[in-house]
Amino acid sequence: MEATGETTAVERELAIAASPEAVWEFLVDPDKATRWMGQSASFEPRPGGLYRVEVIPGNTAAGEFVELDPPRRLVFTWGWEPGGSGKVPVGTSTVEIELLPTDEGTMLRFTHRGLPDEEAAQSHGHGWDHYLERLVIAAAGGDAGPDPWVTGEMT
Repeated sequence: MEATGETTAVERELAIAASPEAVWEFLVDPDKATRWMGQSASFEPRPGGLYRVEVIPGNTAAGEFVELDPPRRLVFTWGWEPGGSGKVPVGTSTVEIELLPTDEGTMLRFTHRGLPDEEAAQSHGHGWDHYLERLVIAAAGGDAGPDPWVTGEMT
């Protein structure tokens, strides 16, 4: 996974050994989503529907779904509810995910744009690297295990 030089966006590209249809479910089904990110999730996967994930205790990301083109493209707004450690307010940035079929499964292209500054981009990049690695495992049928950020085993 490579970072870009743009300071207000996080961009990643990764291969997943699963079909786009299988990966899609891990992005829009709350039960499957929490296998790779978050303690709990509430989704209404339709344009204007709720996107909400309690990522770690006291830090809940929220926004709304903007675009759903299963199993190819997903766009939702993102930000942190008050009381968390993030300085990106709810719905003020945008996450775009493209799923491209490959011979080996899926190429996932990830972009999180609209972050307010380089510090926020670096912080979110660190977080997304952690969670996207867990998505690769979970979507391919593996067990990503307990999240060490939730259990306090990793910072």
